[in-house]
Amino acid sequence: MHAILFLREFFKNPRYIGAITPSSSALAKAMVGEINFEKATYIVELGPGTGSFTIELIKKKKKQTTLILVELNDEFVKKLREKYGSIPNVHVVHGSAENLKEYLNEMNIEQADYIISGLPFTSLPKEGADRILRAVYNTLKMDGRFITFQYSLVKKEYIQTFFQCIRRKRVWSNFPPAYVFSCNKGGN
Repeated sequence: MHAILFLREFFKNPRYIGAITPSSSALAKAMVGEINFEKATYIVELGPGTGSFTIELIKKKKKQTTLILVELNDEFVKKLREKYGSIPNVHVVHGSAENLKEYLNEMNIEQADYIISGLPFTSLPKEGADRILRAVYNTLKMDGRFITFQYSLVKKEYIQTFFQCIRRKRVWSNFPPAYVFSCNKGGN
């Protein structure tokens, strides 16, 4: 059912969905594998879509850890709220990642420990991608991590203009294969 919804939404707006199928569990595990769940207080997921990464985040997060899901697509928001809306400390925000600081302010959260992104930076308009990455940078703790994936290395240098230190890992068992970028503001 999620695959059909995902495909339908892709054809409606491919620039913002970025893939024809949801991410694999292998990619989800690689993305959340970058998180220290023992220390995480606030985790944000940008563009959760049908919740491939969300499932892993909810399985691994501590009960007291707050998870904020920011999704722009109406249909995905509806499904995310149905599935996760009643879980304590999980918030589904219907809006743009560009406004991340505003959403966190409304929840009295200064900064996030981890921000995970399923957004397709390769197909997003540059101005929008700039605003999103600026918002991510400005809301991430100094020792926090921004974790995203892309299907190619085309946008690695672009992302590096915001986050100088990027570790990358290839996930072959995703369709198509993907790169996980684990970024921080500087150092390790």
